[in-house]
Amino acid sequence: MNSIREAVLSKVPQVTLGFWIIKIAATTLGETGGDALSMTMNLGYVVSSAIFFGFFIITVASQVAAKSFHPFLYWAVIVATTTLGTTMADYADRSLGVGYTGGTLTLFVTLMLVLGIWRYVEGTVSVNNITSRRAEIFYWTAILFSNTLGTALGDFLADSSGLGYEGGALVFAALLALIAAAYFFTQMSHTLLFWMAFILTRPFGATFGDLLTKPYVNGGLNLNRISSSLVIATLIIGGILLIPQRAGYHPGKA
Repeated sequence: MNSIREAVLSKVPQVTLGFWIIKIAATTLGETGGDALSMTMNLGYVVSSAIFFGFFIITVASQVAAKSFHPFLYWAVIVATTTLGTTMADYADRSLGVGYTGGTLTLFVTLMLVLGIWRYVEGTVSVNNITSRRAEIFYWTAILFSNTLGTALGDFLADSSGLGYEGGALVFAALLALIAAAYFFTQMSHTLLFWMAFILTRPFGATFGDLLTKPYVNGGLNLNRISSSLVIATLIIGGILLIPQRAGYHPGKA
């Protein structure tokens, strides 16, 4: 009975395969869209971050104020966190001189602090329990920093390690496969596995986005960032329309 009540109150979607497909597409759009504003349109990281921050504030405020689950609104906030995460991470890594390693470590510590405070205040960081305004604010704060961390982590692996975009994407795909195996074949906490997967799908999508749009000399396919972003956005809309979207919780052991 409690799980049914929580599903009714929840404004986040049930975590299914469809959820992860749309999420990866949203992270890819975050990379291409963020780079389109900051690089292709030459607005720079600061101005682009300000624009995406405004978009994030508008969408997340609408999401928190909503009385029920709205798929397009939910995924609009996710896209806002991925685009803002891209420009913020790039600004920290490249403009502030923190570097990929420093940026990754700083964002990891920040995310752990957010999750730690959330757990202390709410008693859990499970996505099963996003049924109050306070829990939802913690949820979106963690989502924002996890997507920003994912951007920095993807850049670190693709650029600093020498693996390149294809190698980086393969590494993250392998790690996600291990997480999926742990979900189905072990007794590991589904809450822990969710956040691990959520963080790692960001650099997986980001490295794929870089692979599409970076110049040939940098190992990319040199596709136009704006047109690529429009195509990916269309695919996300199609996914939301075609893949069942309903409020719910992560099935199985918390």
